[in-house]
Amino acid sequence: MKQGSISIVGAGPGDPELITVKALRRIQTADVILYDRLVNEELLAYGRKEALRIYCGKAPGQHSMPQDGIERLMIKHASAGSHVVRLKGGDPFVFGRGGEEALASAAAGIPYEVIPGITSAIGAAASAGIPLTHRGLAASFAIVTGSRCHDHAAPVRWDALAHSVDTLVIYMGVSQLSGIREQLLKHGKDAATPVALIENGTTARERTVTGTLGNIDKLATVMKISNPALIIIGEAVKVREQLLALENAARSQIG
Repeated sequence: MKQGSISIVGAGPGDPELITVKALRRIQTADVILYDRLVNEELLAYGRKEALRIYCGKAPGQHSMPQDGIERLMIKHASAGSHVVRLKGGDPFVFGRGGEEALASAAAGIPYEVIPGITSAIGAAASAGIPLTHRGLAASFAIVTGSRCHDHAAPVRWDALAHSVDTLVIYMGVSQLSGIREQLLKHGKDAATPVALIENGTTARERTVTGTLGNIDKLATVMKISNPALIIIGEAVKVREQLLALENAARSQIG
C-alpha cells in the first residue's frame, strides 16, 4: 500500500485566483479533498475527476461535521494510502483550526504539510483599498476573532486592543458589532475612529461600508451587512476614501 499523506491547504480569501501555485498543485494531485464553507468551489474543478470531494463546512451555529469528525476522516483516508487535501478558506493557521489538524495528523503518525494561504484580513483589506499599515497612520495591526465575545473563560482583551495597535481587524464579529463597539468606546477608543465593514471580500459580491466607531453598528443594520464580513478599525481606513476620491477625479478629467 502506498504511503498516505495530508496537506492542510489555505485556499485564500475568496477570489480563486488568489490561491498559491503550491496549493493549486496539491488540489490537482489529491485523492480526497475535504473542503470548508468559505472555499470558492471553483477550485474544486482543478481536482482530478476521480478525487473524492467531501464538504466539511461550518456556519455560525451550523456545523455539517464536528472538528473531531473531520480529523478522524482525514486520518482514515490518509491511513488507507490516499493523499488528502484539507482545503480551508484563508490561511489554515489564522482562525482556521489548522494547528489542531496538524497535531492530529502528527499524533496519528501521518506525514503532513501546511500550505499557507492569503488570510482574509490581508486579502479583503487590499481588495477594499485599505492598507493595514500606512506611513503616518498605522505602524501596527492586530487580528482578533469576535466569536469569543461571550467566552468568559478566555475573554477578548478589548481594554488592551483599544490602544495597543493602530489597526484592529476583527473576524466573525458582525453579529457582535454592537458589543464590540461598546467595549472599545468604554475603554477609551475615540468614537470618530474610522471603521470599515467588508462583506464577501475579494469576490464578485464584495461590498464595503465605511463609517465611524460611533455609528458603524447602525450603518451595519441599515445596510444589512451579514457574514462573511470583516471589521477593520483604525485611521488607515481613511486611505480607501482618498483612493476613491482620486479615482473619481481622474475619471471626471477623462470624461
